[in-house]
Amino acid sequence: MTYVFVKDAEGFVYKKQKEKVTPEEHIIAGKEFRLLSAQGRCKQKFTHGGKREGAGRKRKFEQPLIYQVRVTEDEKQFLTYAREHHIDYLQLMKGKN
Repeated sequence: MTYVFVKDAEGFVYKKQKEKVTPEEHIIAGKEFRLLSAQGRCKQKFTHGGKREGAGRKRKFEQPLIYQVRVTEDEKQFLTYAREHHIDYLQLMKGKN
């Protein structure tokens, strides 16, 4: 049993046994079959992989970095007080020595 690709009078293409080909059908090449068949169109349109928008690693520095430090409630209150009263931290640290 040998299979061939055929095209009928309406333009439809399909695979068929060579013995069952009718006079209205024309034998075509495999390359032409792949171009005309739905299988070939699906492979052209719906491929996987390659570069796609949004694929891959996300950019690391799109926005400025935001640092977060965990502090206790007492430390928060001290920092708020020091900022409001313009306390110079360097002067405080030098005075301790």
